[in-house]
Amino acid sequence: MNLKKIQHVKLWMVMVVAVIFWTIGAGFFGDLAAKSDETYEGLKIFADVIQLIEKEYVDDVESKELIQNAIQGMVQSLDPHSSLLPPEAFEDLQIDTKGKFTGIGIHITMKDGFVTVISPIEDTPAFKAGIKAQDRIVKVDGKAVKDLRQAVNMMRGPKGTKVSVSIMRPGEKKAIDFELIRDVIPVVSVKALNLKPGYGYIRLSQFSGTTAKELGEALSKIESNTVPLKGLILDLRNNGGGLLNASIKVSDLFLEEGKILSIKGRGKKNTKEYMATPNSTNRNYPMVVLINGGTASASEIVAGALQDQNRALILGTTSFGKGSVQTVETLRDGSGLKLTIARYYTPSGRSIQAKGIEPDIVLKHKRIDISELQEEGLLKEKDLLNHLEAEPGKKEDPQSDTKKPKSETQEMDFRVGPLSLEQLQTDNQVMRALEILNSYDIFKSLNS
Repeated sequence: MNLKKIQHVKLWMVMVVAVIFWTIGAGFFGDLAAKSDETYEGLKIFADVIQLIEKEYVDDVESKELIQNAIQGMVQSLDPHSSLLPPEAFEDLQIDTKGKFTGIGIHITMKDGFVTVISPIEDTPAFKAGIKAQDRIVKVDGKAVKDLRQAVNMMRGPKGTKVSVSIMRPGEKKAIDFELIRDVIPVVSVKALNLKPGYGYIRLSQFSGTTAKELGEALSKIESNTVPLKGLILDLRNNGGGLLNASIKVSDLFLEEGKILSIKGRGKKNTKEYMATPNSTNRNYPMVVLINGGTASASEIVAGALQDQNRALILGTTSFGKGSVQTVETLRDGSGLKLTIARYYTPSGRSIQAKGIEPDIVLKHKRIDISELQEEGLLKEKDLLNHLEAEPGKKEDPQSDTKKPKSETQEMDFRVGPLSLEQLQTDNQVMRALEILNSYDIFKSLNS
């Protein structure tokens, strides 16, 4: 190995030692005298391995890449949620938690080898230009698009800058070109509508810095309707979590007092209790919270708090079971270190780590036909032998009642696309939750 490479390796070794010291914390130095021999012996072995790889490995390798992979392996060996985030991944995480980014405003996925639009985000450049669900993005600024990461990086950029997008649309023979002006795109995490007079539905897709504010505005709108709110469905299914503080604020919107959460880590800094505070709006209406295996982290904090405080009935299937808290620290090269710092516990002291939140009513999810909402299970005219057709000479389509499974893209659109009453009416868990709330109101009136 030449002198330049040796100096390069030594420089990175110094950085590795600094990262190790920082990761382990100040307590490391108190024990340094007792552990110095063992620690530095390990670091010498580490340096020996890098030098051997640099000298003997069949292909040339970058020392920086070796060091980053070593740090990643060290951190990931701690638990599944600790990791080293490269600058691009760290930037994506910051975008998700801040609640906005600059781009054209579309949800995309890979389908049949193409970057495919799930849905445009309402009131964004893509939406206004006429880009539609199922459009395939083939070029951005004249360059062919091959994968999601590449497409995202090419379409994002400073506000006010131009970007051209070429798409192939089902039914069109030629590509359609769009010239768009990038803008600030809000990452909307709250969507709401009225299922029927007096009964509201709110879906939370993540917990970002704007989620509590969005939720407060959605609640105010639903609560201000002419018909008083008799019940609310809070949908946390497939919500992978987000910011701890956002989950505390969301829980606090529905609780007047008592504990929301406690976290326990090493030292006072990472050990804390979070308490509910009185709200200016009295929200004493009944609630049903929907959860499933994709409900994780911050979502489980909210579900656990509302369940333990007897504020809501939990319906669905057992949640993911992530009962730990992570912090993200910025490193000198622009990457981020995501590190688990504490476990969290629900108000009753439950740890849901690797267990999850168990629903009060277990109900597996399925898509249903609108016809199933009508007197399900009863014999109908069309079931009778030799029944009359709707019109003379016209046979019913035998496939008309056949259930067609939704594609992955359609399911994704259901989660991130615009809400519609028709969509929710095909969701058995939402409909069951509505029945429960409606029944509660009926029984309450019988006892009054």
